[in-house]
Amino acid sequence: MMFLWTKRHAVARLMRLEKQYGTLLLLFPTLWSLIVASEGHPSFKHLIIFVLGSFFMRSAGCVMNDMADYQFDAKVDRTKERPLAAKVLSMKEALIVLAGLLTCALITVLFLNRFVFLLSFAALFFALIYPFAKRVTYLPQIVLGIAFSWGIILAWAAVRNSLSVTPFLILLANLCWAAGYDTVYALMDREDDLKVGVKSTAILFGEKSWLAVGGLYALVVFFLVLAGRFAHLTAGYYAAIGGVAFFFLFQSLKLRNTLPRERLFVLFRSNVWVGVLVLVGLIFDYYA
Repeated sequence: MMFLWTKRHAVARLMRLEKQYGTLLLLFPTLWSLIVASEGHPSFKHLIIFVLGSFFMRSAGCVMNDMADYQFDAKVDRTKERPLAAKVLSMKEALIVLAGLLTCALITVLFLNRFVFLLSFAALFFALIYPFAKRVTYLPQIVLGIAFSWGIILAWAAVRNSLSVTPFLILLANLCWAAGYDTVYALMDREDDLKVGVKSTAILFGEKSWLAVGGLYALVVFFLVLAGRFAHLTAGYYAAIGGVAFFFLFQSLKLRNTLPRERLFVLFRSNVWVGVLVLVGLIFDYYA
């Protein structure tokens, strides 16, 4: 276990500690669900649990992805320096890190009700199969979307101890959003993925990726509006959704041009502001 200290920098890179935008993309939709389920008054306990749970599960997902893809990563310029691809960490060491993260995630779930505990196994299932989906389907972004959406279901169940239409509408919105922004991310590696045989929506949609991403983003807006109607939300929320729609239109139109990798990454990362905007809209709606 000494490697956790002596190789701490490699372990941090394995967990993407320096890149927490992924955690935020997982966390924000979970917070949307938590706030709506609690009608604007989430408990401090639930906030802490889902913040920690999002961090642990996103970090675990990064480790699982690198364990599954280390051979592919070694052949791609952007990923060849990842700890497993560069052989800075061994597979056994990565497995120990993964076990620790999943144990921490399990501990957080144990503070919630039995219904959430049972539902949490689905989150683990989708997180496990995502790294392998890109080997068999051109739609691995859909699997990622489900994995990144399950916190919505868990948050609602934690508050209500039941489920209803609203969390599934938020889930559908987030699934489309994740599929859209991960297509933008996959565009960075499209040429490399073609060489090594990895599938993605960026390859499936090709030159029409901007149109496909725009369509997915339009569905995000549709499902968020529908969720707002079911949750009886008002002007503050819908104003935020208007801002989200404008952002999505801007990003989709940007993708019509062939963009360098650095620009694509900026567009992908900027999706964090969508999460912020919807969250602010919900807070304003409940507290203004």
